[in-house]
Amino acid sequence: MQPRWIGIHLAAVVVAVSCFGLGYWQYVRAQEPSREVITNPLQDLDDAARLQTVLQPGDYMPDDDANRAVTARGTYDADARRLAPALSPDGEEGYYVVFPLVTDDGVAVAVNRGWIHAEDVDKVDEMPAPPEGKVTVTGWLRPPQSAEDGYVPLTVPEGQIDRISTAVLVNEWPYRLYEGYLTMAEQDPADPPATSSAPQAEVIPPPSPPKEIIWNWRSLSYAAQWVIFGIAAIVFWVSLMRREVGADRQRGDGSADDGGEAESEAQRSAAAAS
Repeated sequence: MQPRWIGIHLAAVVVAVSCFGLGYWQYVRAQEPSREVITNPLQDLDDAARLQTVLQPGDYMPDDDANRAVTARGTYDADARRLAPALSPDGEEGYYVVFPLVTDDGVAVAVNRGWIHAEDVDKVDEMPAPPEGKVTVTGWLRPPQSAEDGYVPLTVPEGQIDRISTAVLVNEWPYRLYEGYLTMAEQDPADPPATSSAPQAEVIPPPSPPKEIIWNWRSLSYAAQWVIFGIAAIVFWVSLMRREVGADRQRGDGSADDGGEAESEAQRSAAAAS
């Protein structure tokens, strides 16, 4: 094997392996949900951590913190209730009931205290106010809602917001806010009893992460392109090797013919001399 062939072989192997490796990486990425889809399972409430140890006021909320079980202790601002449009798990239109829970350091976290039917919105004032004094809320940390979450109302009356988002609530409440919001699961002390005619807020846990594969077609197309590049590199390498082998054979045949002619000429000269 000629030394220059070693470099050609190595280059072909590196290019082919790199292309197939990048193709596999894009194939794996094609099976991952988009960034808008939360893939973290709901953490057990028994493992709940204090909110202050998970997230700092004003800090960006990482995707890995979504669905984490946390506890927050503070005082509800009962006059700052807001309603955010939301769909129930069955697709019914309604509203989340949201209050700020103000911690000892004056920073508030939005608490989603439950869901009510859309037809009960006119009776929301009949609902009992949250407990007075210090309250401990345990639930799941959720990222700020985007405009695509829930459903979009035609109008946003006073006392309502279009979504639970820090960017929206910072203009509604006079507090520094934690990023995201807390979906309530448990509360100590519990709410005061409600009258029979008052709407009943239904605590709805966050949805479970999707279990099926969500294909990212763009990444899948990139995977196919890299595989094609790898195959093309192998085809080019094979073609180059065949051409080189053929050229070497031609050079070898030419050298053999020249040697034969020289030997015949030598034999004729020796015969003439004798």
